[in-house]
Amino acid sequence: MELHDVWFVLIAVLWIGYFFLEGFDFGIGVLTKLLARDRVEKRVLINTIGPVWDGNEVWLLTAGGATFAAFPEWYATLFSGFYLPLLLILICLIVRGVAFEYRAKRPEERWQTNWEHAIFWTSLIPAFMWGVAFGNIVRGVKIDAHKEYVGGFFDLLNPYALLGGLVTLTLFTFHGAVFTSLKTVGDIRVRARRAALGLGLVTAVLSLGFLLWTQADNGDGKSLVAMAVAVVALVGAIVAIKIGREGWSFALSGATIAAAVAMLFLTLFPNVMPSSLNEEWSLTVTNASSSPYTLKIMTWCAGIATPVVLLYQSWTYWVFRKRIGTQHIADAAH
Repeated sequence: MELHDVWFVLIAVLWIGYFFLEGFDFGIGVLTKLLARDRVEKRVLINTIGPVWDGNEVWLLTAGGATFAAFPEWYATLFSGFYLPLLLILICLIVRGVAFEYRAKRPEERWQTNWEHAIFWTSLIPAFMWGVAFGNIVRGVKIDAHKEYVGGFFDLLNPYALLGGLVTLTLFTFHGAVFTSLKTVGDIRVRARRAALGLGLVTAVLSLGFLLWTQADNGDGKSLVAMAVAVVALVGAIVAIKIGREGWSFALSGATIAAAVAMLFLTLFPNVMPSSLNEEWSLTVTNASSSPYTLKIMTWCAGIATPVVLLYQSWTYWVFRKRIGTQHIADAAH
């Protein structure tokens, strides 16, 4: 296996890690409007991800940085062609981080309500937009002979990509509901399990349609296996949450995300960004990659740094592993 193939796999792993972790993170943000009945319950939901949400976003920074260094042509075409949607995601992530930090800085109800609205929308919009973005990457976009995107913003809003956006939105919200049931106690835990069941059924219908569409257009034997794993894992997650096995359900919903993202990358390879105008104009792992020397240096750095980051983040989740409930929220306004 060539180093550019290795880095294609590593970037896929980074996106899997990001969607696994930030997926339930986004889901919690959406559930602050759909599940929480009052401000105390909203605080419970936010506190379940309070110690870890910013660490989850490190995976996005690493995936973006790895793409820039390993496949600069891919990075350049992607960020120029998808400028508006990626800028919207970036703004949402910035506002979302500010909302988490500033929400409790003042006791006024209007102040806190406004930041809670911000948390909801800046969780929902990226959860949808990431599906749209990856749907377009897999489907192919208008790339010319100079490896430049020549389409418009509305070319990205096609039925396949929009379905992909609905899949990531519902899947992440389901993932968040399962995480809520795993991390909380009391009535909110019971309601989170009920919400997860309903969300799981909607997710299953949308996901099956999207994955079948993907397989029919670009799939092969390997992607078919990944699709089967995703479908089985999602069914298992729904069954597990129904019988009260929240830990198993969370692991299986995470496996669903991992298998679905793996399927997208399997259907993409050896392309990194197919051209819908001419197959020969597509960006591939070969014509979009950095020099072998650059990839070699990156491999050594990743081999040293990655285990340290994984150990630290695992330790963080272990430290904050206990369940919380409304009884753990202080009576003070902030």
